[in-house]
Amino acid sequence: MSATPLSALAQVVRSKNAGPTLLTIDLFFEDAQAYARAAGSTHLAPDAVAVLYQRDPGDVQRYLLPSIHAIKYTMPRRICAGDPGDGDVYGAQQHAALLGVLL
Repeated sequence: MSATPLSALAQVVRSKNAGPTLLTIDLFFEDAQAYARAAGSTHLAPDAVAVLYQRDPGDVQRYLLPSIHAIKYTMPRRICAGDPGDGDVYGAQQHAALLGVLL
């Protein structure tokens, strides 16, 4: 099986605020096979996502939701939403770092 970028495997990749201090990233897959491939990938393990987002490994929570073929991550935002220096008030652009991850 050749490596496939997450952007080609996932049906939906999105991010948003989970309150002013937390970010959530949702990955939805069309079927159980695509979900299993992503859920089993070391590149989407919490430690790997922590490195990608420059967070402490313990700060990234991953929730596997096989019944709906989804993976959810929650982590602290670097800057509270709306504070000076916040370039993405809604957290809606933060998923982009995951799009090129190869699975």
